[in-house]
Amino acid sequence: MEKTVGNLERVHIVADPLIAGHIESVLADRGIHCMVRNRHLIGGAGEIPPLEAWPEIWVDREDASIARQLIHEVLEPEGPTPEAWVCPNCGEWIEGQFAECWHCGAVAP
Repeated sequence: MEKTVGNLERVHIVADPLIAGHIESVLADRGIHCMVRNRHLIGGAGEIPPLEAWPEIWVDREDASIARQLIHEVLEPEGPTPEAWVCPNCGEWIEGQFAECWHCGAVAP
């Protein structure tokens, strides 16, 4: 459901304020002015309806389409999942998304 106020449009709602901050950084890196509303309201969930306490990502209306596309790319990346690997230093099995060994800090081969 699209929501607008003045020249701003809400493009995303997310439960986690850390993810909202990450999205804000990604949009800023692409030159899209972004505002996160309700960033600190999550602690009020229970006193106010939970969805109203979730952080909301707002952008200028003319940037809304590209902002939605970037958010989609960040939250649902496409492409193959990297294969798991065995650390050449300590022999620990590491899931593919990690570039370093959690055990000894060696870099993925």
